[in-house]
Amino acid sequence: MKIKPETKKLLEQLEKKYSAIDQDLETHLEGLLHSEPITYWDYIKTDALLNLQIQRTTLPDEMVFIMYHQINELLFKMILWEIHQVAHQDDISASFFSEKLMRISRYFDMLTSSFTIMKDGMAVEQYMKFRTTLTPASGFQSAQYRKIEFASTDLINLIDARFRDNIDRNTPYEHALEHLYWQAAGKDYKTGKKSYLLESFEEQYKNEFIAFTKEYNTINLYAKFRELPSEVKEDPKLRSAMRHYDYTVNVTWVMAHYHTANHYLNMGDETVEATGGSEWTKYMHPKYQRRIFFPEVWTEQELKDWGKDV
Repeated sequence: MKIKPETKKLLEQLEKKYSAIDQDLETHLEGLLHSEPITYWDYIKTDALLNLQIQRTTLPDEMVFIMYHQINELLFKMILWEIHQVAHQDDISASFFSEKLMRISRYFDMLTSSFTIMKDGMAVEQYMKFRTTLTPASGFQSAQYRKIEFASTDLINLIDARFRDNIDRNTPYEHALEHLYWQAAGKDYKTGKKSYLLESFEEQYKNEFIAFTKEYNTINLYAKFRELPSEVKEDPKLRSAMRHYDYTVNVTWVMAHYHTANHYLNMGDETVEATGGSEWTKYMHPKYQRRIFFPEVWTEQELKDWGKDV
């Protein structure tokens, strides 16, 4: 058989690739003789994916609830994948940074609009029944979402506003984590007592969170932005992307979540407690959280009015 020039070139490239890792090219080529063609279902792992939905009740709309949250977690993973590329990239250009931020924003735009699946896609009476079997689990316990926060901004911007004056870069990570804004959802600061929701969450992820925040301490999105040259930081497209991402995550998406929870849990004069026991009306609303990833791209008035008009 006559070897085409294109084939010869490919073989030379493969030889170079495998030689670099002390592998024999002929062994790998022989292995191709016994391998099967890839299929869509094998590549995507469709069967495994579709077998991850296990209901705790016989109520049909619980399946909607499960699948919706699993989709959220997949999107969170996509977001962390994009942030990782920015965080670990040297010599970032305005166009590269802007492109990644807008990708992330589109994922959050999708998350925001998807709340109608929950709000209008489940019968209230079914939700109010199967939700009792979820106690004390809560979406609050999404570790990936917490990592998105840690990877987006300096830890100080996630500290409960009441304690920010007493925490700085020299504060031990473990102490700082004890004063994050979301601790208020399950902790009595007067007694120090934590809810089971918070205790179980920290038991599972606290050490992982400490390691993650250490890793992203100087390479989070806000830190990467601040170290850019002035002319790059002032790029209109980049600043617009920073503002869009910040507002989308910390106001638009949060409020879509808030209104969905309100649809199910606000029963006239009575507000139903969240499955994890959190005071969700205050915990979720951005005017209470005052969570802002990139303070530098907002005016003083915008910072002051954060979340008040939604």
